[in-house]
Amino acid sequence: MLNLILSLVMSSPPNIVLIFCDDLGYGDLSCQGEQRWRTPHLDAMAAEGVRFTDFCVSQPVCSASRASLLTGCYANRLSIHGALGPHAKHGLSGDETTLAELCRSQGYATAIHGKWHLGHLPPFLPTRHGFDEFSGIPYSNDMWPSHPEAKKGTYPPLPFFEGEEVVRVQPDQRLFTSGFTDRTVSFIRKSHANGIPFFAYLAHPMPHVPLFVSEEGDGQSGAGVLGDVVAEIDDGVGEILSTLQELGIDDSTLVVFTSDNGPWLSYGDHAGTTAGLREGKGTTFEGGIRVPCIARWPGTIPAGRVSGVHWMTIDVLPTIASLIGAPLPEKMIDGRDATRVLMDEKDAKSPRPSSAFYYHTGNLEAVRVGRWKLHLPHTYRTMDGERKGSGGTPGRYRWDAKIGESLFDLESDPYERNDVIVDHPQVVQQLRDVAESWRARLGDGLTNRLGSEVRPAGQLDPPPN
Repeated sequence: MLNLILSLVMSSPPNIVLIFCDDLGYGDLSCQGEQRWRTPHLDAMAAEGVRFTDFCVSQPVCSASRASLLTGCYANRLSIHGALGPHAKHGLSGDETTLAELCRSQGYATAIHGKWHLGHLPPFLPTRHGFDEFSGIPYSNDMWPSHPEAKKGTYPPLPFFEGEEVVRVQPDQRLFTSGFTDRTVSFIRKSHANGIPFFAYLAHPMPHVPLFVSEEGDGQSGAGVLGDVVAEIDDGVGEILSTLQELGIDDSTLVVFTSDNGPWLSYGDHAGTTAGLREGKGTTFEGGIRVPCIARWPGTIPAGRVSGVHWMTIDVLPTIASLIGAPLPEKMIDGRDATRVLMDEKDAKSPRPSSAFYYHTGNLEAVRVGRWKLHLPHTYRTMDGERKGSGGTPGRYRWDAKIGESLFDLESDPYERNDVIVDHPQVVQQLRDVAESWRARLGDGLTNRLGSEVRPAGQLDPPPN
C-alpha cells in the first residue's frame, strides 16, 4: 500500500504547510483533553487526519528544537544550544541543508512567517537557508525591554524583519497570530496562482509569553488571555484549511501542526498544560518533550485516526523529502523516514532505533528505546512546591531538583511516576549502551564528552583555516 501511495505522490508531490507553535503544551487542545477552551478547527483537523500521541521534540527549548525540525539533526550535532538571543554571534551554519532548501531544490516556493530563532545576523537569516520569503521576529517575543525578569538594558527593542531588512522595532504583538496567518494564506494563494508547489512554514511566536491577542480575539474563549491566544491560533488553522478547500488543493496539501516544546510552567495562568505529563519546558521529562501533533492530507492520510507510534521532529525532514522526491542532505542527519507512521499504515512501527534527549549546553539527560526511557543522573528545574506566577509575571523555579538513573515504561506509565530500574537490569544495560553510543557521536556535557560527529555552528567571523 505504501509503495502505491508513494508512486502516486511522486507523480504529483504535495504542497506542505507546517504550523509550529511556541510553548504549546501537550494538553492545550480540546482534542487532547483541554476543557477550559475549545479548539474546533484543530479538533476537525484531527478528525480528518491523524493525531499522534507520542510525538516528541529533540530538545525542550526554542532554538535547539527549531534546528532539529528544519535540519533533521539533533541540535548537538549542529552545535546549537538553548535559545539564541540578540547578542549571539552564531547561528545555523550555511553548510547545513534545511527543509526549505530541499523543497526549493524540487521547484517549491518557500516561506516562513513568524519566529525564526536560528540566528538574527545576516548570514543566519531564513533567506540564507532556503526561504524565498520571511516576515517576523528573529528570536523569542520576550527578548525585548519589557521582559519581566531582565535587568534594564539586557534586551534591545525587538526587531521585525521583512526579508533581511528590519522594517520596525517593538512591533504590536497583538497582531502576530492573525497577521502571520494572513501572510501565510497570501503566500499560499500567490503560489497556487503561479502554478508552483509550496512549502509554507508558519512559526507562531505564541503562546510563548508575553501573551497577546488581537482585539477581535480578546475574550473569545471565556478562559482568559491564554485561552484567547490558543483560540486565535485555532482560528488561523481554520482559515488555512478553508483556503486550501476554496482553491481546490485540499487533497494535494499535507498540513502538519505541532509545537517546539512543552509549556513554561513558572508562568502559571499564562502557561499551558501537559495533560498530566511530568514537568514542562526546559526539562527532558515527557511534559517538556512530548507535544501535540496532527497531520491532515485528505485522500492520502486516513481520517479519524489516533496513533501512539513514537516519532520526532528530526524525522520530519526525511519524511517530507521522501514525499516530494528530494534526496537527503549529503551531511549525516539523525532523522528517519516516518512515512509509514504518517500514513498510519497498519503495523507501522517507530522509525527510531533509539532517541536521545539533550538539554542545556549539550547534556545528555535521557535516552529511549521503544517503550523504555532511561533518565541519566542530572539536576533539573521544577515548580513542585513552588508558587506559580500569574498575570504574565513568572514564579520562581527550584533549580536543584535531582533525578538519579531511573527507568520508566512509557507504555504503561507515560507520566514517569514509577521508576522500575530494579526490575529490568538487562533493559537498563541496553539503554546505558545506547547512551554511551550517543555520547561518543554527539558528546555529553554531563560526562565531559566532545563527540566525534559534532559540526560547528555558523559563526559571524569564522577563524581562518
